[in-house]
This record gives sequence, structure tokens and C-alpha cells, in this order.
Amino acid sequence: MNARDGRLGVGVIGGGHVGPVLGAALGGAGHAVVGVATVSDEGRDRVEALLPGVPVLAVPELVERSELVLIAVPDEELPELVAGLAAVGAWQPGQLVAHTAPGYGVGVLQPAFAAGAIPLAIHPAMAFTGTSIDLARLHDAWCAVTAPTPVLPIAQALVVELGAEPVVVAEADRPGYAAALAALRGLSAEVVAEAVDALRAAGVPSPGRVIAPLLRSAIENALAAAGD
Repeated sequence: MNARDGRLGVGVIGGGHVGPVLGAALGGAGHAVVGVATVSDEGRDRVEALLPGVPVLAVPELVERSELVLIAVPDEELPELVAGLAAVGAWQPGQLVAHTAPGYGVGVLQPAFAAGAIPLAIHPAMAFTGTSIDLARLHDAWCAVTAPTPVLPIAQALVVELGAEPVVVAEADRPGYAAALAALRGLSAEVVAEAVDALRAAGVPSPGRVIAPLLRSAIENALAAAGD
């Protein structure tokens, strides 16, 4: 961290729907995004749209330049990526390393931790579009944070800077947390698709607009009934 002004040099690994959005949010909070590592044309387009002027870098160069490395890659790629960077000596003592995988805590970052890096797990509980729309939606979102107790406030502070609210999830509870969110996403997508198809078949124009108020009110009623 820059001791003079509290800013971090942030490097984002992953050009999918999540990484560039979180990078843009941290940039908006005053941190300096030093680069994004992505190999796809879609990822490059997102970087250009959300982080204009930020370079696309190779992963080792990105890690070398960054005080905070934000890893936003598919869950199944995370363990190998972290271990591979440790094998080539890329992680740096005192460097913050945060991932966004819902089902993992900080155990998956053990190779980075062994090299002296500070491990954090931060997962925003929202569905990302990979566009600027997500920056506004972050202000209504909660992020699951998992970190060693001495550095938990750092993870919580980063979430607040993203514009979201932190909720602490224990290491052992991350798989259950991820399963709950996956079930909700799968159910909601299936129900919406079936309802839209049925209404369209019934001749209802713009079925998505028709069911949107019903969905919102049904969810609000279900949450109220659950006592939350």
C-alpha cells in the first residue's frame, strides 16, 4: 500500500464479467489499476470499455507491478493459477492477494501465503453483466469476506470501497455459501425462462416486463416471511 496516500496499485487477473467491473470500482475509489491480464477478445473489449487506458499485461508482469492482485477467474482455474505463480516465485511478501471464487476461502491461496502474501477471499453476491450497470448494482450488493483474523478488516474495507457491504463467512462455510447461491441462480433462471416461454405462447407481449414486478414482489414477500 502506498503509505503516503493509502492508494493501492491494483492488478486484475481475468477479463470476464467480474474482474474489470471490480477493477473499475476500485479505480473509482481512488486506487490505481495498473493492468488487467486477459487473453480473450471479449476481455480486452471489457477492459477498454470499463478501464480505458489501462494496459493488458501478461500475468507474471501484472503480479510484479501490483500491491493488490485481484483474481477473478473461473473457480476450477484458481488453484492451479495460484500454485503456478508460486512455483515461479511471482508472489511478493506483503502483497495483497484476493480472489472472487464463492466456494473457496483463503486456503486455496496457501501457496501465495507461504511466499509472504496476504490472502483475502471476497465474493460479491450478485449476477454480473460485465458492463457499467454492475457498478451501480454493487451499491445494493453484499460481499462474502473470508480472511485471517488480523487482516479481516482489510478485506472488509476493500468491500466498502467497492460500494458494497461485507458479510463475514468462515472458511469452513464457504462451500455451503456457494451452494446456496448456485441453487438460487439456477432456480431463478429456470423459473424465469419457463414463465417467459409460457406467456409468449399465450400471446402476452413483452413477457419479461410483465413478470418483473411479480418477481420482485414475490422475492420481497419471501424474504419478509423468512424474517430477513
